[in-house]
Amino acid sequence: MISKSSNLYKLLPWVVTCILLCPIIAIFLSAFVIDESGSFSHLVDTVLFTYISNSILVILSVVLLSILFAMPSAWFVACCDFPTRKKLQWALMLPLAMPPYIIAIVYTDLLDFTGPVQLTLRRLFSWQSIDDYYFPDIRTIFGASVILALSLFPYLYLLLRSAFLTQSAGLFQAARTLGLSPIQAFWRVSIPLSRSAMAVGVSLIAMETLGDFATVNYFAVHTLTTAIYDTWLELGSLTTAAKISSMMLLAIVVLISLENYSRRKQQVYQRNSNGSVDLRFTLTGWKKWGVLGFTWSLVSFSLFIPIATLVYYAVHYFTESLNDDLIHYTMNSLWLAFLVAILALAVALIVNFYQRLSPGFAAKSAIRLSSLGYAVPGTVVAIGVLIPLTSFDLLLNDFLLSWDLPPVGLILSGSLVILVLGYLVRFSAIAVGSVDSSLVQVSPSLELASRTLGNGPIKTLWRVNIPLIKKGMLTAFILVFIEAMKELPAALLLRPFNFETLATYVYQFVSDEMIEYAALPALMIIALGLIPFIVVNRLLEKKR
Repeated sequence: MISKSSNLYKLLPWVVTCILLCPIIAIFLSAFVIDESGSFSHLVDTVLFTYISNSILVILSVVLLSILFAMPSAWFVACCDFPTRKKLQWALMLPLAMPPYIIAIVYTDLLDFTGPVQLTLRRLFSWQSIDDYYFPDIRTIFGASVILALSLFPYLYLLLRSAFLTQSAGLFQAARTLGLSPIQAFWRVSIPLSRSAMAVGVSLIAMETLGDFATVNYFAVHTLTTAIYDTWLELGSLTTAAKISSMMLLAIVVLISLENYSRRKQQVYQRNSNGSVDLRFTLTGWKKWGVLGFTWSLVSFSLFIPIATLVYYAVHYFTESLNDDLIHYTMNSLWLAFLVAILALAVALIVNFYQRLSPGFAAKSAIRLSSLGYAVPGTVVAIGVLIPLTSFDLLLNDFLLSWDLPPVGLILSGSLVILVLGYLVRFSAIAVGSVDSSLVQVSPSLELASRTLGNGPIKTLWRVNIPLIKKGMLTAFILVFIEAMKELPAALLLRPFNFETLATYVYQFVSDEMIEYAALPALMIIALGLIPFIVVNRLLEKKR
């Protein structure tokens, strides 16, 4: 009985891992499938190079802009003392809860020819038409890059801020005593010591940019992500979409490999700053005002202006926006995000507890393989989930017909099962990482004591581990919940007929240039992201 139970604990994590890994394997295998429709060959001969070049250009632009936004902000908050610094260290995180496509619709509305900015300029200077003045067009590659950078720079900001805070103050002080100014010491000491955090943050931003669909599609910038959407929904070629997805997966593998390769020989040994050496120095005069202007402008453009614009429209169109559809789609989003968060938490407990029971290469491999989905864009995950589930449904219906039985239809690929599985593949890694970071702080001796008292693995998990990692589990649940509420590309491709989420509901209005009616549901997405995000950060602060 014990042997069977032990085998079950070892088998279940690998069953879960295989389910989560199956879509990624399906995409790689699809690269070798012959495209009988000829759609892929047509893309190669016509616009595929444009898709690839645009994707590369957008990634490079977003990464450079994110570094420009995040690096000085993180250093100012971590290493300088100035008014409102404590508020800023929180405010600079909050744009993470803002979906990029929502920021995009706000600034498009504000900066278009008929928007308030250009209307005000024409009134002030008595300009009559667009020929009388020049105003940059936001619907360009650069415009999309700025919008994405405003939404994604907090990833790099958080990592760099943490890196700057943990650097040895003695090293920085030694550089100052050798005659270097604070800026020179920043470039020669702080930046080299934070290369690891920089590489991770840049890779994460690049992968998020590559996977973005709504922003680039709204700005009519054709990238690999929009190519997947178009070939599947417009051309109806799942094989072609899968081949493009395999190209994006290859790009993700290259990005991760470059990030690891860049740090292959880096070894930094330093002691954290302590109370006897104060790294933070006070800013005065024009430096203080310059830092305040830069940081608060960044928060305003990425958070305050979009929210204020949406609130204005939501108030003026509240009666038209608040209807049964909005309530229905909000409930769809809430219970879907709740279900995915619960399942992701279950996956995290299964694979992490397996590592506690059987530490070694196999357990570590299960954790890493089950976490691969987070590095994969939502559109790619959607295609990866579609391939095996659609094939299963077709085989099942063919089998039933061969026995003169009525077909059951698309019971997996045409139902909410495929949407839940797509979300689970995409976001399980968040829960796995959060639970793992909490479990490593639990002493194995507590589990051994429970086992010697006659408790089995399940009772030990329930009575010992779970009570000790409740905060980590809550953090994992909230983070997955937030991401599931915001997810758009996977929802657009995988949702069943007549099923909408808040994200797809907003996107419908965005596509029809009806920002007034998109404002209220967009604010609900932001609120449902901001509030849990603040809760998570409060929990993390208490842990410290």
